Amino acid sequence: MSLTGHLIIGFARLSTRDTFKGMDATSGAALEPPFSIAGSPEIERACALAHSAFDIYRRSDLALRERFLDACADNIVALGDALLERAGAESGLPRARLETERGRTVAQLRLFADVIRRGDWLGLRIDTAQPDRKPLPRADLRQRKIALGPVAVFGASNFPLAFSAAGGDVASALAAGCPVIVKAHPSHPGTSEMAAGAISDAARECGLPEGTYSHLAGPSNELGAALVADPRIRAVGFTGSRAGGMALVRVAAARPEPIPVYAEMSSVNPVILLPHALKTRAEAIAAGFVASLTAGVGQFCTNPGLLLALEGPDLDRFLVAAADALPNIVPGLMLSRNICANYGSSVERLEKHPSVSVVARGGESRDGNLGRSVLFCAHARDFLRDKVLGEEIFGPASLVVRCTDITELTEILEHIEGQLTATLQMEAEDTPVAARLLPVLERKAGRILTNGWPTGVEVTHAMVHGGPFPATSDSRTTSVGTLAIERFLRPVCYQDIPQGLLPIELRDGNPLNLQRLLDGVNAAP
Repeated sequence: MSLTGHLIIGFARLSTRDTFKGMDATSGAALEPPFSIAGSPEIERACALAHSAFDIYRRSDLALRERFLDACADNIVALGDALLERAGAESGLPRARLETERGRTVAQLRLFADVIRRGDWLGLRIDTAQPDRKPLPRADLRQRKIALGPVAVFGASNFPLAFSAAGGDVASALAAGCPVIVKAHPSHPGTSEMAAGAISDAARECGLPEGTYSHLAGPSNELGAALVADPRIRAVGFTGSRAGGMALVRVAAARPEPIPVYAEMSSVNPVILLPHALKTRAEAIAAGFVASLTAGVGQFCTNPGLLLALEGPDLDRFLVAAADALPNIVPGLMLSRNICANYGSSVERLEKHPSVSVVARGGESRDGNLGRSVLFCAHARDFLRDKVLGEEIFGPASLVVRCTDITELTEILEHIEGQLTATLQMEAEDTPVAARLLPVLERKAGRILTNGWPTGVEVTHAMVHGGPFPATSDSRTTSVGTLAIERFLRPVCYQDIPQGLLPIELRDGNPLNLQRLLDGVNAAP
């Protein structure tokens, strides 16, 4: 596929007078071609098409929608090496990582095709009429979930494929029956155009209405705000910074009719090193921690940015082992010069903090775009006094907090904000303490792990990638896994509706052979 720099609005490829260019993550040089910047006319066109497509697409045959997502996956695979090469140039990510991410992107689309096929996401419930019930008869009541409406999805800087133009938010919204308008991340416009073209082509190939999918590009924040403010947009999916996510939340809340924003934003993902675990395997835990901290140059939303442990010789052993391992980590290329500069500023702020000491640093580099890992240490009393110590640093930096006892450690857990993950490193002897901490962790995190590391998010049915604010703007849902479809659905009840008017999923005889709840009893297909 040849890059054109065009916007993709419905089935049309359009250009505008104003353009911008992607940047090579390694050299900082501008990449060809120039990309058109979407303005008010393009937003209007995309939203109008999505609105007109909505009722047709949401009522489309489930088998057709399933074929559409499979076709999207097939088309992305067909892009071949060209997609990986462009993504590598724009993000600086190594080919092996991008091959894995492409596999995840395709797998997400196919997984949601399977979700559509099963149909349990429709939440079908039937309470049959009881005309002879005393003192009053009961009406025939039938419920299903329908799509919310057109969804705006924002591409993420750290996942140019799996959280962008063809990512999980797109897959789950399309599976729910929602047209999607993607606002591409300006760091990888070429990668986004290629993936978006694959989806647009799939929609055309499957005979879906124009407006099922559109793709807008541009470097300004105003573009995203204008898209969210459009009254035809009914929900928003976002992965990025806390400032960016909250800006969109405010725009959505200020509308005459507010809409939900599902924003994944900020998390330090605390890891609790319990006493017997440290005593038994301090060195092994340190090795696993360093590997998790520095994977992807620390540019994962589940990066372990905070460690909590009790003071003592076993924690000292852990720190020595981590300090020995970290200098062997060669600094890696960060996603952009801006991200690297922000990382450097955050690290410098902790370096100058009077209550923080540096345990170890990664290998040195003079290149300004490489992220050098660093491990800090502070005492619990200082952490509790200064909220700056609990802020996320996007990159390979982490803070160890020394606690005097479990009470103080628990106080820190109560003190920190909501998180995507929380991890317990423990042995069987730590179970009583872990049981004491678990209720706190359940209130603070969307995913709780034992004896693992938070980096690495599986795309499965049981996965939760979300959590209390500010990890996400809505802790009731997930952006990864099949439950993600719930974000873009709402329930509708049909009372005494004639069979000929009922949605086919709710008609007598279960013509689509779907799972339904019939008078409170599961009626399996």
